[in-house]
Amino acid sequence: MPTTATSGADPADLAGLFDRYARDLLRYCTRRVGEQLAEDVVAETFLVAYERRDRYDRSRGELLPWLYGIATNLLRRHRRVEVRALRLTARDESATEGPSRRTAERVDAARTVARLSGVLAGLPQRQRDVLLLYAVAELEYAEIAAALDIPLGTVQSALHRARTKVRAALAAEGDAR
Repeated sequence: MPTTATSGADPADLAGLFDRYARDLLRYCTRRVGEQLAEDVVAETFLVAYERRDRYDRSRGELLPWLYGIATNLLRRHRRVEVRALRLTARDESATEGPSRRTAERVDAARTVARLSGVLAGLPQRQRDVLLLYAVAELEYAEIAAALDIPLGTVQSALHRARTKVRAALAAEGDAR
């Protein structure tokens, strides 16, 4: 099975790459923009990777961070949709209260997700990208740096700032309730 984009010239190789990496990319993209758009972004990610396969630097190592970088750049194009969806989720606390009684834990969890979505929508783009690549895609710092083509120190500082802002915003909301 190929491990670099340059070896993906054969459609069978591309299919192998898709089989190997699509699930991870889909999980990451779904959390960013929802399932329907995520499928399109993942497909577009592989199209872009195929078109740019000659630009992949084999010295970067594993292909997955490069694919995450492409996906993140494509997601930036969909930023307005992402922010709108996060804000709608944050406002949609009433959806947690339906005619069928749910347990207090489920309601609390849904409210926490709604609050967190609102906070994520308010983060600067780079901080949100770094935080989600770390928390959702479970990439290491070096992989995030490779995916976003930024220095390792920038990843560390962006992640620190994002965590600080998320904690502060959630604490402030908790105090206001």
